[in-house]
Amino acid sequence: MNLFRVAFELFVLYLLYKLIFDFIIPVAKTTSKVKKQFSEMNAQMQEKMNQQAAANQSAPNAPVSNTTNASKGKNDDYIEFEEIK
Repeated sequence: MNLFRVAFELFVLYLLYKLIFDFIIPVAKTTSKVKKQFSEMNAQMQEKMNQQAAANQSAPNAPVSNTTNASKGKNDDYIEFEEIK
């Protein structure tokens, strides 16, 4: 009986070892790597947005030409379009 108990405990310890080193640790490493990549990507995007904002502030305000139906006024729910051939 004692031999079966020792064998069972060794088997459980082996399963715990495999679970920890083959599943939990790789998942934790992958999660931290993905978080790091997301934060780097977010920082790059924020930097680009700051550069665009600085470029927009330093550039003179160019008049925006609106070629839609703004001059018609009454018929706001109709949008004209040109057919592409």
